[in-house]
Amino acid sequence: MSKKLAVIPELCSGCRICELACAIEHFGVNNRKKAAIRVLVTYPHPVVRMPIVCSQCKVPVCADACPVGALKRRNGVVHLDKDACVSCMKCVEACPFGAIYAHADVDNPIKCDMCGGHPKCVEKCPKGAIRLIPEQALGEAKRVSNVLSYAHMKEIEYMEKGEKKTIHYAEIGKEDL
Repeated sequence: MSKKLAVIPELCSGCRICELACAIEHFGVNNRKKAAIRVLVTYPHPVVRMPIVCSQCKVPVCADACPVGALKRRNGVVHLDKDACVSCMKCVEACPFGAIYAHADVDNPIKCDMCGGHPKCVEKCPKGAIRLIPEQALGEAKRVSNVLSYAHMKEIEYMEKGEKKTIHYAEIGKEDL
């Protein structure tokens, strides 16, 4: 069963420990710019902290862009063959998620290899914002969140034939239960 990295941005504190864990694991340095994961932070409004991870796509656009075939999918992970890579950085440009990185001190693109099946970013994330989950469970957190948000709604507005309409939900009190 294939597993993938999943991100729950609401849990991310923006601490960037995941970036440091990755850089230390792959390069032995405490330099988050050499990580295959990056935390994108936007502020002031809305404040979003979003770890950007490789999606390990079934049809990897990065591999299609590589002119020398240095990116190949093996056991559910898209691997970069550093010996075959010519450092053209076409994969960096092609990745639709911006999850392949370049660094001036590194000859090849920096791409997630899932740490051989035991991602350090998952292991070290203090908030559990990055998880390794079975592929078929992807999106489950979003589905649960959507259901819970509807459960707390008191009304919903929608448009029907150009007219604004509102549905009011009855509140259930303790006496109704």
